Amino acid sequence: MSTNNYVTAFAPASIGNVAVGYDTLGLAIAGAGDRVSARKTESAGITIKEVRGLDGEIHANLSVDPDHNTASIAAHALWKAHGDASGVELIVLKGVPLQSGMGSSAASAVAATVAVNALLDNPLQKPELLPYALEGEQYASGGLHADNVAPSLLGGLVLCPTSLLPDAWSLPTPKGISSILVHPDMQVNTAEQRRNLARSVTVDQWLAQQGYLAGFIAACERNDADLIRRCLKDVIIEPQRKSAVPCFDAVKEAALKTNALGCSLSGSGPGIFALSLDAEAHNVAIAMEQACRTMGYECQSWISPMTADGAYLED
Repeated sequence: MSTNNYVTAFAPASIGNVAVGYDTLGLAIAGAGDRVSARKTESAGITIKEVRGLDGEIHANLSVDPDHNTASIAAHALWKAHGDASGVELIVLKGVPLQSGMGSSAASAVAATVAVNALLDNPLQKPELLPYALEGEQYASGGLHADNVAPSLLGGLVLCPTSLLPDAWSLPTPKGISSILVHPDMQVNTAEQRRNLARSVTVDQWLAQQGYLAGFIAACERNDADLIRRCLKDVIIEPQRKSAVPCFDAVKEAALKTNALGCSLSGSGPGIFALSLDAEAHNVAIAMEQACRTMGYECQSWISPMTADGAYLED
């Protein structure tokens, strides 16, 4: 949408890690995301006019200080590298809950980067925007990882190991399988959760997780739902993080009992995701929601194709 010289970009929420690939795999989801509008200004620098929530009200918890907002930090990185002498003004509309395990900071950073890219005389190709969006995400999460930024930018299922950044690769996705994401009404601080992770694992844990990661990628390429069921497991990170989400075990049990292919935390939580056959996704979502509410937490849920679109400019 272009209004009063603004261009607006939408960036979707995402599932980080996808259970088997800590800081390595990410999956875009449909139906939730952030919007950032950008326009050139005569004064140099990046400014934020306002940050609003979906209710239309000024967001109570996000700063308009350009040094302390993921959208403006990402925008500044891109504009400094490729912009001109003018400045940029941003308007941020948050559609992803904060500290939700749904890539909230990544969605803001990606939407800002895509919007500001449209203001360049020679806009970059979408994959080239990843390093700039990552600067905003790194500020928010306390670590350099692309498992939310890359799928939010590119869409679908993305392989983005930290050791190979800024490169990332879109992976084949199996047909007939949906993701279900449930967000309990609570918050988990990603940076804090990252600091609390153990710094070492056993060889047996490492071998098991490597096998599950390789098996999951092969299963997606081969459309093998049974192999996804065998491999969609996290034996290293999930056991360390699940205590921060008191309803997790109940929600996971409900998903698996309803024939989900697998279930785990989305990122650091509290978001909880599952994969299931398309025909069973609705029942899986209902079961997960009911388990969450039985444990005393209200929640929202989204059902998405594994081919959900990445960020785009709105007309």
